[in-house]
Amino acid sequence: MWKLSVATLVLAISSLFVGVGDMISDWEAAGDLLFTSRIPRTIAVLLTGSSLALAGLIMQAIACNRFVDPMIAGSGQSAALGVLAISMLAPQASIAIKMVSSSVAACVGTGLFIALTSRLPRNEPYLLPLVGLVYGGILSAIAVGVAWYADVLQFLEVWTNGEFSGVLQGRYELLWIAAALCVFAWWIADRLTIFSLGKETSIGLGLNYNTTQRAGLVIVALIAASTVVTVGMLPFVGLVVPAFVSRYWGDNIRETLHVVIVSGALLVLASDLAGRIVRFPYEIPAGTVLGVIGAIAFIVMLFNRSYRHV
Repeated sequence: MWKLSVATLVLAISSLFVGVGDMISDWEAAGDLLFTSRIPRTIAVLLTGSSLALAGLIMQAIACNRFVDPMIAGSGQSAALGVLAISMLAPQASIAIKMVSSSVAACVGTGLFIALTSRLPRNEPYLLPLVGLVYGGILSAIAVGVAWYADVLQFLEVWTNGEFSGVLQGRYELLWIAAALCVFAWWIADRLTIFSLGKETSIGLGLNYNTTQRAGLVIVALIAASTVVTVGMLPFVGLVVPAFVSRYWGDNIRETLHVVIVSGALLVLASDLAGRIVRFPYEIPAGTVLGVIGAIAFIVMLFNRSYRHV
């Protein structure tokens, strides 16, 4: 764990000095750049990575399946639909109103996904991600169709292609909601662990099954909404990180929660830095880099039997 923390700290410090801009000759301009852009961007990356990994951990516990995360379960697509709808109906709406609309849509979309997949056999783990991909594809198609009809496709891309180049001071603070949700998740971690054992077992152990499920879904939906509204959709973080952490650290959520959070922050931070360096001075969106890394990791998971059950 300490190695992950040290690596994250090193990359976070590096993030403050990587990018276009003179940080040496003009100290006054360097200070403005640091506090206006670099520090907010680094904080946003850390909050996004850690919260998305946490959301994936909770989603996998709720669905009892390693091959699912908020961006597969339709949470991200639903959040994008919600912010698209409010942007069309009330173009002057504040970021807080967009967050509320996105959160409600994400809650509805995630709940519908759980309802659709609740009867899938647990001994066929590949069915759930297949249904999720179809479900997410339908939601994305609806969003694109609506955006095309309203001639706002360019705005939709802002919420569906995750990247951090536009993060500035005053434009990322919604992500602190995700940090608060990490604390709440730690508080109910034991209940989520029991929940992942299945409905009959968890009820037999005295768990309030429906309340725990709703709490988990709300956490996932709010994290998805705050992420989409602030930086856009980032694929695979919530799928790959919890799956690999559980593979090596076990399934006790309280024991693995901090590892998942740090690992998620490390993965997104590394992807964002790679995107800044590969084509410097131009940037490749972190979502694109994560798409490549996540796809490779997902293929590895598919061919590894140890990931087939929670």
